[in-house]
Amino acid sequence: MIHTALHTLRVGTRGSALAQAQTASVVRMLREQYPDLQIETAVIRTSGDLQQREVLGAFVKELQEALLDGRIDVAVHSLKDLPTQPVKGLALAAVPPRADPRDVCLCREGDFWQLPSGARVGTGSPRRSAQLRARRSDLQYLPLVGNVDTRIRKLHEGQYDAIVLAAAGLQRLGFLENSDDRHVPLPDGSELRIHLFDLDTVLPAPGQGALAVECRVDNEAIRSLLSVVDHLPSRQEVTAERAFLQAIGGGCRVPIAAYAKVEGQRLRLRGLVAHPEGQLMLSDQMEGEAEHAEVLGIALAQRLLARGASGLMEA
Repeated sequence: MIHTALHTLRVGTRGSALAQAQTASVVRMLREQYPDLQIETAVIRTSGDLQQREVLGAFVKELQEALLDGRIDVAVHSLKDLPTQPVKGLALAAVPPRADPRDVCLCREGDFWQLPSGARVGTGSPRRSAQLRARRSDLQYLPLVGNVDTRIRKLHEGQYDAIVLAAAGLQRLGFLENSDDRHVPLPDGSELRIHLFDLDTVLPAPGQGALAVECRVDNEAIRSLLSVVDHLPSRQEVTAERAFLQAIGGGCRVPIAAYAKVEGQRLRLRGLVAHPEGQLMLSDQMEGEAEHAEVLGIALAQRLLARGASGLMEA
């Protein structure tokens, strides 16, 4: 088998609990396929982790540098953190099966719709706050930074009345085992309420819920090895979403959302661009052959740009 000629596979991860849980899931999949393969996990401290704030590319840059200089063989990222512009010398070798792409609201009491007027909702995402403002402009949307544990602690301490997170992160950390869960238990015996947003209420970020497994382009043995954890429908979905994001031209501080779903050989893509205050949103969708995912993403972006998406992004 191809892995027998390899040295120990060194898999790089960020230091946060969520990043390590994501990496552990990929390592488990590899061990299922290659039980004799020696795998080591290397924690790479990133400036994004050290500063506890979302710096564009900071969560992936140091991992990519470790790949390029040979300190690690494989890097695992949250795919939505991965810039759409490829890095010379690196390849997106695998996209494992995608987790729940939806967003979730954690509340100290009730759910999102029951929050009283003026309640403090924490979110670091312009995409989330713009879509939620469009439905509940009476709430306060406040900045929220830190890893998942830190954000939950801030909610529990009363700094917020609710916070909005990705469902996939809660799942991977064991807080949300399935879509029927409605409570997050806390160490002191109390609990938080879970409200899962449907896709018509909050459309996710491009790539949300998916993982990206990177390696060096010139290492054919590792690229072949990683192909066993690549899930074609998930790869096609995120390819369409990321093509939409790149073609629309917005950065991480612009309210842009996209979600694709593959069914059989067909792919359906939804895209959205919003005014930061939620005053106006442009959305549309397209459907086509899944093998043409990138073309569909670009075409949908062009359609929204023709309808005035640039003006919304400039706002």
